[in-house]
Amino acid sequence: MRQLKSSIESLIAKVLLSVFFIFSFVGLIVVFADGPAPINILSISNFAILSKAGISTTGTTKITGDIGISPAAATFITGFALNLSAKSSFSTSPYVVGKVFSPNYANPTPSNITVAVSNMQTAYNDGSGRTNPTVTELGAGNIGGLTLTPGLYKWSSSVKIPTDVTLSGGANDVWIFQIAQNLSISSATKIILSGGAQANNIFWVVAGQTTIGTTAIFNGNILDQTAIVLNTNAVLNGRALAQTAVTLDSNVITVPTSEIIIPVPVCNQDWKCSCGRPIDFNNCGYVFTGQMVCPQICISPTSTPIISPISTSTKQCSSGTVPVGITDSMPGHVVCGIPN
Repeated sequence: MRQLKSSIESLIAKVLLSVFFIFSFVGLIVVFADGPAPINILSISNFAILSKAGISTTGTTKITGDIGISPAAATFITGFALNLSAKSSFSTSPYVVGKVFSPNYANPTPSNITVAVSNMQTAYNDGSGRTNPTVTELGAGNIGGLTLTPGLYKWSSSVKIPTDVTLSGGANDVWIFQIAQNLSISSATKIILSGGAQANNIFWVVAGQTTIGTTAIFNGNILDQTAIVLNTNAVLNGRALAQTAVTLDSNVITVPTSEIIIPVPVCNQDWKCSCGRPIDFNNCGYVFTGQMVCPQICISPTSTPIISPISTSTKQCSSGTVPVGITDSMPGHVVCGIPN
């Protein structure tokens, strides 16, 4: 008995010693993310909308990101008031903060947009072909009111979201939703992200049509084998990637990103201040100096300058010079800066 006990103790000691040496040389194993590996959409990450058949909008839509179509031509992009310069490889639109691409534009767009749409289909095939789902047929297709952790979710039916649904997880976690039929979210309903979850890491892979209800807020990338429809004032924080058409009505679509987007200034003069809080005047964005966010002051001949608060007791600039023609219209405040 004593000999058996001694053998067991010796074995335990050897195991513990082996574990010690493993961690000494290899280090702790760190799990960076929960859920499946993300679907690779890096080659089309700049696109807010990609479609094979058409993109249409009514009302005032705002899209932040590129949009593109192929093999259909630019005539199938309607409602965007496209502006195409002679021999240009892209057009612009007052509704798009980005570029618009079509296969009938100048080189290299025909080749590039064809590859982009092909990559879109490859991404769909990747998502729809994933195996070993975390959950199947959850809620019999009704996921309203649920809180979903990272994972691969699979349905052989349609999926509907009649009430808010929450996706809870970290910034690196991934959700993939495989839906064999249609996806719909009701009006005034939200997909809520909690715990640091990122829209960029959420993939709705839909074989049927995706319909986003009026004023609904939708988070994630939609990879759809057919059509995507956004009803009036719906918001998509993600991408609409459709193998047929995308239909919009006064919507807001924003490509998700973890980077700070700096809007392009449209004012006559830009000034960097050495301190102060961010302000937005005459559709101008922010100027970044190192890690400090400073006010950007935009001045036009007919506008009243914004005076940035530096101190309540002095009118002296802490750095730079007072722009020509600017006077202090707010006692105790100054404008100071350096031209861009």
